[in-house]
Amino acid sequence: MTEPHDGEGSRDHALIMARCEEMKARGETYPRLARDPVNQPMINNWLEAIGETDPRFTEGEAPPAMAQVWTMYGLDPRRPARDPLHGTMAVLDEAGYTSVLGTNSDQTYGRHLRLGEQVSVTTRLESVVGPKQTGVGEGYFVTTRSTWRVGEEEVGSMSFRVLKFRPGTGRPVVDRSRTVRPVLNRDNAFFFEGTRLGELRIQRCNACGTLRHPPGPVCPCCHGTDQGHVVASGRGTLHSWVVHHAPQLPGKQLPLTIALVELEEGVRMVGALEGDALEIGAPVEVVYEEIDDALTLAAWRPIGSAEPAVRSAETSADVEPALGVLPAWELPITPTLVVSTALATRDFQDVHHDRDLAVARGSRDIFLNILTTTGLVQRYVGEWAREAIGPGFVVRSCELRLGAPAHPGDTLRFVGTVADSAEEAEVVTVDVLGMVSVGEHVRARVMLATGVGEDS
Repeated sequence: MTEPHDGEGSRDHALIMARCEEMKARGETYPRLARDPVNQPMINNWLEAIGETDPRFTEGEAPPAMAQVWTMYGLDPRRPARDPLHGTMAVLDEAGYTSVLGTNSDQTYGRHLRLGEQVSVTTRLESVVGPKQTGVGEGYFVTTRSTWRVGEEEVGSMSFRVLKFRPGTGRPVVDRSRTVRPVLNRDNAFFFEGTRLGELRIQRCNACGTLRHPPGPVCPCCHGTDQGHVVASGRGTLHSWVVHHAPQLPGKQLPLTIALVELEEGVRMVGALEGDALEIGAPVEVVYEEIDDALTLAAWRPIGSAEPAVRSAETSADVEPALGVLPAWELPITPTLVVSTALATRDFQDVHHDRDLAVARGSRDIFLNILTTTGLVQRYVGEWAREAIGPGFVVRSCELRLGAPAHPGDTLRFVGTVADSAEEAEVVTVDVLGMVSVGEHVRARVMLATGVGEDS
């Protein structure tokens, strides 16, 4: 198909959607067996590439993050005729949407797989949405749902979303390091110290208890100069907003929504706002935008967003303080890491191995695949969990949203907080944020079951 002009774009879109609806109507595919049974050599390759050290995975069990690995197609170019994901990819390739980027992977796990088990997978097409303009280009979001079984037993499932986009149609990459920096002084230093720690701090007059924002040297009520602070809940309502279209702001992607938020504590705060379909009075929550090691800004998004918030554990009464905040972890991204993890996850998409082809498809270099990011997130949470709650935990689910690609030469920095800890249900939920130099690489929510038996 040629580049759309006049009414041609709508005709192409109608044809794309008609063909995708045909595949959607077919429903779930027949079960397809994994190439190999669950085996230790493949696990060992994955463990070495990811850096995972949980001893269970050398003693008969497979990492849950490998669930998709067993049924990957690998180098074999042949695909079943009714495969919905690859059928949709072919339709979009024909329309000029030739580049692909994984964006979402929500996995649930019934139990750990064991050596010798033969996994099968069934897949159905759930939705095709587009065309949408994204940072990497105009494209369509394709969502499939896969179910893994051993015999008749369902052992896991995944909702998987990819973006198929036209190379060369994206917005320029914004250099976040050029963000205009606030002027720090003795009156506001406490606020930015808090954002670096994942706390939303409000100035409090120690004489009369008045809360105020922005902070200042003198209380407007009693004129006292003895100032402290409290840690806010991080929640509020949308009081007003504007959308900034021009002029360009250094380090920001336009258009930019700027909100005035009324906090639960009664003061109002200005910040960037994520999301659309906004309404006055809508509930919002704080998120933290890490610019670099020295500066983290507070921003906002609607409560109920599919992406988990990463905020201070001390703002939630349900969280055990001893569990609270995970230690940060920094991982240098090297070409070896990108290529070795892609091979260990049996992902032979060229953008993870071949720099020239990656550039031709709209990327500046090769980049980590979504299966690797899933493994790294679970490694990060697992290393903390073995120390904090004991070695018997099991990962029950991992919801993951990808953002900026992780390229060689960059550093991936993980931070995490305990979002919920329900002792009576023996469940711990951990939110993870992974940052690279140009912004968020990943947001994830990992749910752990504790106190489980060997057969769980």
